[in-house]
Amino acid sequence: MYRKFTSEKIFNGYDILPPDSVIITDEYGKIEDIVPKSLAGEDIQQFNGLLSPGFVNCHCHLELSHMKTVIPRETGLVEFVIQILQKRLADDELIYSSIESAEKQMIDNGIVAVGDICNTNYTIHQKSKRNLHYHNFIETSGFVEEFAINRFQQAETLFKEFALHSNTNSIVPHAPYSVSKELFQLIANFKENQIITIHNQETSHENDFIRSKKGDFLELYERLKINIDFFNPIQVSSLKYFLSFFNSLQSFLLVHNVVTSEEDVHYAKSHFGENPANLFFCICPNANKYITNQLPDVEMLMNNDCNIVFGTDSLASNDELSILGEIQTLRQYFPAVELKEMLQWATINGARGLKIDHLYGSLEKEKKPGIILINEEKINRLI
Repeated sequence: MYRKFTSEKIFNGYDILPPDSVIITDEYGKIEDIVPKSLAGEDIQQFNGLLSPGFVNCHCHLELSHMKTVIPRETGLVEFVIQILQKRLADDELIYSSIESAEKQMIDNGIVAVGDICNTNYTIHQKSKRNLHYHNFIETSGFVEEFAINRFQQAETLFKEFALHSNTNSIVPHAPYSVSKELFQLIANFKENQIITIHNQETSHENDFIRSKKGDFLELYERLKINIDFFNPIQVSSLKYFLSFFNSLQSFLLVHNVVTSEEDVHYAKSHFGENPANLFFCICPNANKYITNQLPDVEMLMNNDCNIVFGTDSLASNDELSILGEIQTLRQYFPAVELKEMLQWATINGARGLKIDHLYGSLEKEKKPGIILINEEKINRLI
């Protein structure tokens, strides 16, 4: 049994298709073909709006869903991190129910695949239902060298727990200001790591700390009562520092990039050399607005032919988990960027970033990317 969909606009993951195109799928949503309406036969479902593949959310913290409205807006990153650490504990029932509700919100908002940061096993139960595709990024941190092996072993234990339910998992660093050199090396050498992600240059204080041991992150460690007398500044940007630990064969998602400079972009692209398709810049506009009221220089990233993808971050730093919401915010500040380009970031680019473009991200034969309808800034999920 076939299903047939058409609308005045169809975006296939790359471009807007000619008018009167018809998407044909099997009953389970696998794309069979896209043909002119004159060749599609009967029983065509006509919609008003734009049809698109399902969205890919490359950066989320599903396990923090119970923290919606817990942290005030525009605290700055250091205060935000401290409040996450201080307030993330909650009753298990609340955590589990919030995860379930947040996943439903993503589904309703047309998201089909997620790159999810995991510091605990709380999300395993919901993910085991396989409502969405997840790549689980098992996050580890620890700035003091002597704890590196212990921290990595804890991450390995959690990795193995997730691996019982999913084969798409990585062990990843939190951020350059929170991971020691030895811990970076352990992560980089972990053979299962096909995809790496890291919180990158979310604030200028990150560069200040790595380059010259100055800025707000000194307050972070003072308030956490962690002695960092051992740390000597690296005298390069944080991006140049941490990328030196990794090879260009691993797919890499740099997340946030609020203060990433053109010089840093050139360095990152040269680092990946012959493998430019392995480097992605993930932007989370609503979270950036929420935490620091800043946005990345999207036009600079575009001018340098960067592979851009979208993330929502968590409900601790966002009002909703919606890629369309991220697009709408970005269009307010970068009106010259075409909607078609942003839709590419939300679909095929995101699928490539999570290495699932053989299944998701575009309306191509044999894929099951989901089909969503965007109409008057609302989404209906058709498949």
